[in-house]
Amino acid sequence: MPIETLAGEPFNIRFDGPSDAPVLMLSNSLGTNLSMWDPQIPEWSKRFRVLRYDSRGHGLSVATDTSFGIERLGKDALAILDHFGIERAHWCGVSKGGMVGQWLATNARERMGRLVLANTAAHMGPPSLWDDRIATARGQGMEALVQGVLARWFSPRFREAEPETVARVGTMLTTTPAIGYATCCAAIRDMDQRETIRSVTNPVLVVIGTVDPATPPAAGQLIAEAIPGARTVELDAAHLSNLEQPEAFTKAVQDFLTG
Repeated sequence: MPIETLAGEPFNIRFDGPSDAPVLMLSNSLGTNLSMWDPQIPEWSKRFRVLRYDSRGHGLSVATDTSFGIERLGKDALAILDHFGIERAHWCGVSKGGMVGQWLATNARERMGRLVLANTAAHMGPPSLWDDRIATARGQGMEALVQGVLARWFSPRFREAEPETVARVGTMLTTTPAIGYATCCAAIRDMDQRETIRSVTNPVLVVIGTVDPATPPAAGQLIAEAIPGARTVELDAAHLSNLEQPEAFTKAVQDFLTG
């Protein structure tokens, strides 16, 4: 996978699909990398130039022990678009990626087309929860977090039926740099976009996992109610709905983007 240097920092970026198609930018969840989108690429790349990347602190992208907020992650996305001369892109982000999408829709709406905000929230408390995760990642490493995270991210029936997918996500978690995970946890801890997203004017689809304990249905409904005209779709899934319900997720997003 190609590594691009932006302002002296490496980012792992990949394109799929026709070079002349509309751009669809994908942003990964906390603790994963761009391969989390593998189930969607065969279908989406028929209609879109799919741009996916490892978020700051994740995968093969830059990971430094420097504090930042959701704004920094949003500006990273804009820097990637600028690097490739892309004026406007659709957006799809899961969890943390959906939080970045909210910031972009609020602060760079002219650069965004339609946005999919999946299994995400505008605010996630309490701070102590994130402080505990940060302390564990820094003090014990990512392995100490994996089992608890996987239990939140996938429903029990899916963990039993699809152990290979769960194991693959577990590997993503263990290979995420601990400092990258910790600094992104702090950005999520300090985020509150509940009021700012009321100004969003782009078309938005909110994807909700009906059995998602990490960002419960109420969190998705709050976003949808705050953004004028936002649509919702509910999937029978926990947190990583694009992996637990790949066909339904792929179709719902594509229908929204092309509708």
